Amino acid sequence: MIYDYVIIGSGVAGLNAARLIPKDKKVLLLSKKSPWECNTFWAQGGVAFAVDREDIPAHIEDTLNAGVHHNNQAAVKLLSEKSNEAVNDMIKAGLKVDLNAKGQIALTKEAAHSRSRILHADGDATGRMIHMFLIEQFPHELVTNVVVSDLLIKDDVCYGVQYFVNETEEKVAYAHNTIIASGGVGSLYKYHTNSTSISGELQGICLEKGISLKDMEMIQFHPTVVRGTHFARKPLLSEALRGEGAHIVDDDDKRFLFEYHQDGELAPRDIVSRAIFDYATKTGKGVFLSFKNFEKEFFKKRFPNIYANLKDLGFELPFEKVPISPAFHYTMGGIPTNLDAQVVGMKNLYAIGECACTGVHGANRLASNSLLEGIVFSKIAVEHSLKNHFEIDSKAYDKKINTHIRNKSIDKDIKDLLRKLMWESASIVRNESDLRSALNQIEIFLKEDVGRLLFLRLLTAKSILTSALGRKESLGAHFIKEN
Repeated sequence: MIYDYVIIGSGVAGLNAARLIPKDKKVLLLSKKSPWECNTFWAQGGVAFAVDREDIPAHIEDTLNAGVHHNNQAAVKLLSEKSNEAVNDMIKAGLKVDLNAKGQIALTKEAAHSRSRILHADGDATGRMIHMFLIEQFPHELVTNVVVSDLLIKDDVCYGVQYFVNETEEKVAYAHNTIIASGGVGSLYKYHTNSTSISGELQGICLEKGISLKDMEMIQFHPTVVRGTHFARKPLLSEALRGEGAHIVDDDDKRFLFEYHQDGELAPRDIVSRAIFDYATKTGKGVFLSFKNFEKEFFKKRFPNIYANLKDLGFELPFEKVPISPAFHYTMGGIPTNLDAQVVGMKNLYAIGECACTGVHGANRLASNSLLEGIVFSKIAVEHSLKNHFEIDSKAYDKKINTHIRNKSIDKDIKDLLRKLMWESASIVRNESDLRSALNQIEIFLKEDVGRLLFLRLLTAKSILTSALGRKESLGAHFIKEN
């Protein structure tokens, strides 16, 4: 059987692509766990978009400034110009977004935006509402609890995918078009805000196939996650909280961020994260998010899910301040694509969402541009593939299809060491000696008899470290400190 499309991943990018593919096409979507085990579902922030034609230049400029002009300017222009149409297409299709008293889309402002241009759904549950909407719209075949183990690539053509259906069995699905929408690399780090299913295996497969990754050193750390919980995925405290008036303070309620940047809490994320790290290291003081500017009823209405989640953790908001620290949040780099969302050098392989490096984020992603990127570039990928009419001949793939061992007994200990290693070496502040030491350790791990999934994660981790070593000067989220 040959599918018209195989889509890898059930987040905003993968599901929106599936929504836009005609229903008469044969489509298979592969989900690593249940469909809602993805970063989209957990996204508290909103969707940024150019509100009108006049806002496009400002949205472009804000995106470029946040990305320290390391962005692909053509990709940024494309993202902004397509943003209004793509967002309104989803609203017309039935996505419910928050409205103001006049019945218009309620727009908010977040860090590094020059105006209010961010829409929300159900207050602080935008990602979840988008995800539920897309699941309801999903018209194709969905298989859950499967993990892609290989891409069938020959002569710049992707013939499909190989995937684990359980611990030992693998299947092959041939497809005229393959769309990678597998997300980023969060589970490579000890502390992160990501779904536990996000661990960078597809990036590793691309490296194995000779597809070089781009900008993998550009890792964004969210400055405000709840400190002190025992699980790896840390509860996120949305950027929108600071946009609405929450303050970052120390033990003495001092707002110290203005010592680091004139915009204080509304400075770009990389600056806020480094400031918290530096201040806590220098002073030994705790760092907190204070909500004392909020009225309780407004807070509960504007941030209902954060209120409920923090209450479950024992905090009574907005009366108590919450201990915070940065954690891994997003990777700006990934699988390099062109403006049609095609993987560079490939004829029928696409990458969309966080796994892709479109170039729109540069060295630091502008707040709320990530859901937008998934929405816009999924639409671009589908439109291009439908015009392209590329078809494979499965008989032309004559390479040996290997069988893999998914996990081995030594994997768990190495995975734990890998997460610790990446957090300590390729984190908020980096230095060359730690990066080299970590890279040497990764090389040792790669010589071990490990399972397929860990091997792919190690390849991706190696790419992050190699990229970080290759960039000798600080830029955006990549901050190198001399030894």
